[in-house]
Amino acid sequence: MQIAVFGATGRTGLPLCEQALERGHEVVVHARSPETVPFTDDRVRVVAGDVYTGEGVLDAVRGADAVVSVLGQGEGSPADLLTVAGENICRAMTEAGVSRFVTLVGAGVREDGESVSLGGKMMGVLLKLLARDVLEDAESHVEHVRATDLDWTVVRVPRLGEGDPSGEYRAGDIDLGFEAIDRADVARFILDCLESDEYSRRMPKVGPA
Repeated sequence: MQIAVFGATGRTGLPLCEQALERGHEVVVHARSPETVPFTDDRVRVVAGDVYTGEGVLDAVRGADAVVSVLGQGEGSPADLLTVAGENICRAMTEAGVSRFVTLVGAGVREDGESVSLGGKMMGVLLKLLARDVLEDAESHVEHVRATDLDWTVVRVPRLGEGDPSGEYRAGDIDLGFEAIDRADVARFILDCLESDEYSRRMPKVGPA
């Protein structure tokens, strides 16, 4: 597949792109600073732009078989980063005729009526106290994505770690609390989603095995 990745130079995006290339896919990297892209593989195409303003987004998704967003808020990020970026991505996908979309958010985003473990409830309370803007932005993003006609998957994760991948994960309607999952294992799950229809138009949670 040709996979367009937003957030490709981030801590989850890098292992995602590396694993995609290892699996034989082509990668389109959308980046504000193309000089920071570490990949020299001829199967990587770099598109300069700003996903928040929409610059370069259509160019990145045009011709892709699938699109992935692993964007995350950092210091100085707009409070509505995921919402606005997601709208720009979905609009460009519709214009380009691309339907498969996988996006990453925290497990604090809930589905109506889903059961939540005690640890998950405690984590949700902490998120509302310490990172309410981030949570509300993710919730708004997911609401918009679910309202589209795209073939979407919303991947929900707990705390993210790095440097100790197991190569395995649990996924689906699972209980999550304070545990962490390595970013490389999340990347593995995202690619597994792209290569199958198992979680089409669903919101699986992913945790450590």
